[in-house]
Amino acid sequence: MKRTNRILKPCILLSVLITFLPIFSNGVEAAIGTNKVTNIGAIIDVNSRIGKEEKTALEMAVQNFNLISTNHELALHLRHPGEDPLQVAYAAKELIKEKKVKVIIGMDKWEEAALVANIGNQYRIPILSFATPAITPPLTTLRWPFLMRMASDGSEQMRCIAALVGCYNWRKVVVVYEDNVYGGESGNLALLSEDLREVGAEIAYHLVLPPFSLSTDLKDVVHHELIKLQKDTESRVFIVLQSSLPMLTYLFREAKNMGLVGRDTAWILSNSITSFLDSMNNSVISSMEGALGIQTYYSSSSSYQSFEAQFRKIFRAEYQDEDNFLPGIQALRAYDSIGMVTQAIEKFGSDSISPKMLLNSVLGSDFTGLTGEIHFKDGMLSDAPTLRIVNVVGKKYKELDFWSNPGFSKTLYAEDGKERCSNSSVCNITGCLSGPVIWPGDLNDRDPKGWALPTNARPLRIVVPKRTSFDKFVTFQTGDALPEGFCIDIFHEVVERLNYSLPHEFFEHDGLYDEMIVGVYNKTYDAAIGDITILAERTKYVEFTQPYAESGLSMIVPFANKDSAWIFMKPFSLQTWIVSGAIFIYTLLIVWFLEHQSNPYFRGLPLKVQIENALWLLSCSLFFIHAEKLYSNLTRIVVVMWLFVVFICTASYTANLTSMLTVQRMEEPNFSEYKIFQTKHLTVGCDNDSFVQNYLERAFQKGSPIASDFSRAILRLSEKGTLKTLEERWFAPSPECSPTATNNNVERLSLGSFKGIYIVSATISTICFLLVLIPLVRNSRNHQEANEGNVTPSGKSGASKGGEVSKPFYNGDKTRIPRRASTFTQALDTDRWGSSRWERVSNSDNLENHHEDSSQAEIEMA
Repeated sequence: MKRTNRILKPCILLSVLITFLPIFSNGVEAAIGTNKVTNIGAIIDVNSRIGKEEKTALEMAVQNFNLISTNHELALHLRHPGEDPLQVAYAAKELIKEKKVKVIIGMDKWEEAALVANIGNQYRIPILSFATPAITPPLTTLRWPFLMRMASDGSEQMRCIAALVGCYNWRKVVVVYEDNVYGGESGNLALLSEDLREVGAEIAYHLVLPPFSLSTDLKDVVHHELIKLQKDTESRVFIVLQSSLPMLTYLFREAKNMGLVGRDTAWILSNSITSFLDSMNNSVISSMEGALGIQTYYSSSSSYQSFEAQFRKIFRAEYQDEDNFLPGIQALRAYDSIGMVTQAIEKFGSDSISPKMLLNSVLGSDFTGLTGEIHFKDGMLSDAPTLRIVNVVGKKYKELDFWSNPGFSKTLYAEDGKERCSNSSVCNITGCLSGPVIWPGDLNDRDPKGWALPTNARPLRIVVPKRTSFDKFVTFQTGDALPEGFCIDIFHEVVERLNYSLPHEFFEHDGLYDEMIVGVYNKTYDAAIGDITILAERTKYVEFTQPYAESGLSMIVPFANKDSAWIFMKPFSLQTWIVSGAIFIYTLLIVWFLEHQSNPYFRGLPLKVQIENALWLLSCSLFFIHAEKLYSNLTRIVVVMWLFVVFICTASYTANLTSMLTVQRMEEPNFSEYKIFQTKHLTVGCDNDSFVQNYLERAFQKGSPIASDFSRAILRLSEKGTLKTLEERWFAPSPECSPTATNNNVERLSLGSFKGIYIVSATISTICFLLVLIPLVRNSRNHQEANEGNVTPSGKSGASKGGEVSKPFYNGDKTRIPRRASTFTQALDTDRWGSSRWERVSNSDNLENHHEDSSQAEIEMA
């Protein structure tokens, strides 16, 4: 009986369940039927930290929407196809065909996003990707019209990294990234190389790590790559662009064990690497101490705080093996992506909205989410991300300055020109970041050099020329292993002023200077010291310090006299010759005007003869050989002044011509004549160790920060006068050499040398001319007025006779002469008032009176 009851009870329960099952089933269907379901696909890597955060954020966003929505429901379909992009494309097709999704979200790698975008074009389904290429390909929006990239390209981040490198005066860097078969970092490498060139830096070495999925022994692989790095480059500035978290863990552990995360090293982490800091365990973070990271900044609003609390609770419960439960930027973007989709669905409704409408709604929306305002332009986020520099300290990191092109600032919205430091010269000295930076190896007293500095175990290898043409610069004394000289003393002065030790040793070099340059270039030596000339060709291979002595290319050639048939014209310049001739003609006319009335040498002769006589008279005065008599005191004044001019010009001409004929002059070849030496195969002698031979035929390693330190120290030595003291010590003038240099080049005498004497001569001649001309014109007018109205016996008026007044200037038959005047005043009075005493004489009278006038007061030209 009991057995029967035990059997009946389950049967009764079963019949009850069967009875009520249709009721519950109809109720669920009725409940589901009242809500419109929108299927959303997501393709993410749930094995990575970023994928875990994105999965949690997507599920939270869907759950929160479904809780508050009364007529819509979201159904999230997650796919984890692995790291093969082809599997990612297959998963996208499966979501579209089988799950009927209206949008696909995810894809943290651009090669995956590009393949899924092609699927989206085929089925006209919007694709919302978390990845974008570093350099956007042309016509991207036309090639993938259904692709939305919820990310920014790498240009802003690469500019920020390059600015850090430039501010701390690092010249060579090592780029570290994990390789993949699709070359995902090629775009960022191109951007970084270009930005580094703008700040005077370059990529010296590529540390390429193999893909994590293909590596069997990560420790040995990383160790082997780091050993190769130490042998091939001296740069110690490491920029980590991309790596998986396991590979990054092995990288820093091995680098720290090998001393590559220590003093004078610098590590810069890109945004993708910095995002791992929240998920790393304490041991890994401690190995990264001192590194600088680039992090996308987002404000901590009230909505973010609510999201963070919910995220941490769910993430902790699902992933208990993680050490950190804070969300990263990728989790925030995943949450916002669902928000943009639901905003479009609520606007149009899940039934009436088409894929194209959903796409346009998302691209044209003004959405404010956890990451701030979201706007799209050309299919990607239009606003450049706000970046912040973080510094790994201990087992955590601290936030430093913000980055906003073109510089760093302590506040998020710094005014232009205030609280901002870019890659200027000031920043190169004081550093870029305002806050104190904890560098690797507890380097707190200065910034790291980013270079493998010498140590006692590995000192700086300095090559010095053993054989030099000028031993004052550098030389090795017999039996002495250490060099000495001007260059060596400067080196020791500089080393004393460095804020770090510089162990070093010297090596002799018995050969050409270019061979020393090659030795530094191929890393046989670390530096070279000596009288090494800075040439453009040499700067391609090595780095030079600030020059501490002037240098140049000079030639010593034989003395040569450049004689010519026209050398007698060279003492005076062309202007001097022209003006001298003009003064000569002007003085000639003045003398003729003053003498032609009273001097028998001119009187009564034709005008042409008078001019010829005046020319002869003045020409003879150039050589002081004539003895013609002068009858006018004014003429004597003019001639005396002219003789003074002749004396000055003659003496100057003679002296300059003598110098040109007797002083030897050095030929000065110009650059074009260097080519003549080549084309004509002329013999040119030069120092055997000099660069001149190669020049006529056709310091530290490149990028070394020690070169810039030496340059600054040399400038300080120059400012304090130490260089001058060393020059006086090593290059004291020899007693056999003259302290002054003479210039053997004789220049032509210019017009400026005679301007004063010419002005005085012309002025005196003009005054004398006016003293005669003015009274003559006045007397002419008086005679004309007196004779007006009077008729001569021949019936002609006096006006015709008055016309004879002008005849004395040029009449060759008769002229008038004043009576004997013993003084200049009497002669002048005679000209003015003695018109009644003028008389007519013939040419024969002039000749007779010429002998009588010889007893008059006269002056002879000496």
